[in-house]
Amino acid sequence: VQLQASGGGLVQPGGSLRLSCAASGRTFGYDALGWFRQAPGKEREFVAAIRWSGGITQYSDSVKGRFTISRDNAKITGYLQMTSLKVEDTAVYHCAAGKYTSIYPNEYEYWGQGTLVTVSS
Repeated sequence: VQLQASGGGLVQPGGSLRLSCAASGRTFGYDALGWFRQAPGKEREFVAAIRWSGGITQYSDSVKGRFTISRDNAKITGYLQMTSLKVEDTAVYHCAAGKYTSIYPNEYEYWGQGTLVTVSS
């Protein structure tokens, strides 16, 4: 499975961004797409996850109500719509593929390269 994350950039506090994660390769059996982020000097943190089948979603408390995870099964692409962005959302955002949704990074088997989101005025 190959994952390509994109859509990061510089945005002011209160602004919005949409990240994309395009999946390719042998994706059959990997039913979960997760988004994680890692800020400098901090551990990788769970953001959101979704199941390709059924679309069940899961969010961290820090982003619930501000971020929305979705997927387009036909395009095998996942999205993370981020609104009301805060300075503390600044991080490298990674998408990951796993067999089940989880908040734990080590339960995802494949990772994209990450895309940098900087929230600053």
